[in-house]
Amino acid sequence: MKTILLLICSNAFMTAAWYGHLKYRQTPLVLAILASWAIALAEYCFQVPANRIGYGEFTLFQLKIIQEVITLSVFVVFAWLYFGDSIKWNHGVSFMFLVGAVVFAFMGKA
Repeated sequence: MKTILLLICSNAFMTAAWYGHLKYRQTPLVLAILASWAIALAEYCFQVPANRIGYGEFTLFQLKIIQEVITLSVFVVFAWLYFGDSIKWNHGVSFMFLVGAVVFAFMGKA
């Protein structure tokens, strides 16, 4: 559970670093890059411990698949709250395929 919580925190920072500047497109690119790097540093402070703690509890492939599902989940919330975007049916279907990937990734784990 600790790994999952750290990954959620990590992804909240990374999503803000990658996409938050898009709301302020008039800001000079170099400032957007510097701000994104600063936010990404905080992301790494959560990501590295999450991977260290999670590796062994999960296989490397499982850890990555969990990371991707969390990334998309955090992104959906971010896009909705910060940009006012909504998820469309095809996005929902795509997300369900990723949930299927998680199911398949964990099938062999006893």
